[in-house]
Amino acid sequence: MQDNQSDHRVKNIVIVGGGTAGWMVASAFSKVLSREYNIRLIESDEISTVGVGEATIPQIKLFNQVLELDEDDFVRKTQGTFKLGIEFVDWTRKGHSYIHGFGAIGQDLGLIQFHHYWLKMRHEGRADEIGAYSLNTAAAPKGKFMRALNVENSPLSNIAYAYHFDAGLYAKYLRNYSEERGVKRTEGKILSTQLRAADGFIESVTMENGEVIGGELFIDCSGFRGLLIEQALKTGYEDWSHWLPASRAVAVPCARVADPTPYTRSTARAAGWQWRIPLQHRTGNGYVFSDQFISEDEATATLIANLDGAALAEPRVLRFVTGRRKKFWNKNCVAVGLSSGFMEPLESTSIHLIQSTIARLISFFPDKSFNQVNINKFNEQADFEFERIRDFLILHYMATERDDTPFWNYVRTMEIPAELQEKIDIFKGSGRFFRESDEMFGVTSWVQVMLGQGIEPTSYHPMVDLLTKDELGEFVGGIKNVLAKCVEVMPTHQEFIAKNCAALRM
Repeated sequence: MQDNQSDHRVKNIVIVGGGTAGWMVASAFSKVLSREYNIRLIESDEISTVGVGEATIPQIKLFNQVLELDEDDFVRKTQGTFKLGIEFVDWTRKGHSYIHGFGAIGQDLGLIQFHHYWLKMRHEGRADEIGAYSLNTAAAPKGKFMRALNVENSPLSNIAYAYHFDAGLYAKYLRNYSEERGVKRTEGKILSTQLRAADGFIESVTMENGEVIGGELFIDCSGFRGLLIEQALKTGYEDWSHWLPASRAVAVPCARVADPTPYTRSTARAAGWQWRIPLQHRTGNGYVFSDQFISEDEATATLIANLDGAALAEPRVLRFVTGRRKKFWNKNCVAVGLSSGFMEPLESTSIHLIQSTIARLISFFPDKSFNQVNINKFNEQADFEFERIRDFLILHYMATERDDTPFWNYVRTMEIPAELQEKIDIFKGSGRFFRESDEMFGVTSWVQVMLGQGIEPTSYHPMVDLLTKDELGEFVGGIKNVLAKCVEVMPTHQEFIAKNCAALRM
């Protein structure tokens, strides 16, 4: 047994705020930390959560695997569906669409990525759109889905997917998980935060009922208001709205009128874009827009006019400023989720950023000394991740032919970060993309979106020319044919759900 006087572990953890962020933190900590750690989550039923982050990217599977969740049970209890990618409608120009699919594009040959071979074929007029050479982008519009099979040398052995789910039900699911593992939930509102006089660290929070809750490590999951990270610690915020000008989102669920699609849809509108997220029991919808170019009433009317089915609730408007805290970890407080910053849900990164912050915090988990060198490195990595995702989102806006509204004229002509411009210039000139360190989105994502948004390389890797014209055609065409046959044998998305993880109708 360790002597308590020499025990430097941080064992009293206070999570402020529930919702998706709070309960993801609680569930992860309750899984990886022993029962010697005291984990307490404070939330108020009177404070609503945003709850519109219902689309994810494949990395969430790693989070669920760490928790050892049963996938069918998780999907069933969150009214979930499966997601192969995102369809972008009217972004490049009206009437045009493409899919950013998860997983591989084609098959690399030697050290050369497949898209270079495709580019040469495309220049020769012998290739279809890039989506025909990815299993996900070929299967999604046909409404097909399945999990990977244990089949050697088959694209069906490696199917990348994520989920759509009801964020409120997901938080409830993780709350049950966390409480079963010893997390203590306190209901109520925080009245004030007390800082230590010596170093400005958070010492405790005082509840409206007078209870004082102390801790050693505080996790701020209080949403946009940043109750601890901003209101108490005055950390500061870096505004990115000059690059990502959307400042509002109006959200409303509607009735399900058809089988759910295995992909998210993002449709460009006059002053932003509309999301469509199909669940088992309903469809989630929202219009992300800039109030500089359209009023809330006009945006709401546009959203209501473009629903699949009858609205199931009153539209709800969310107001935000895109950007990030100047520090994600300040003193003994770590901001997770919306309290750390916000980038619109264009590529479904919100829940992933919660997940990656949790993983980073576990990697840098402090002792009572709160080593500032480690905290600085944590913040440096978080800054890098946010900035690279920011650039990927900016790409969707600035790479467009649209000039039909003031909003699109603004984003099409705005100055962009130098790092993003360099990526575009390299791709335009040679078809190459170089991933920086472990940035979130890799080559397949960047290539699909740049091509989808109309950025056409003028050349390709010169080693492609080692293949003869016939060899090239056989290689590229063969991949398309194999993928088409794979799609044919896949069940429909609805058939797969009905057989494996159908939820009770609500």
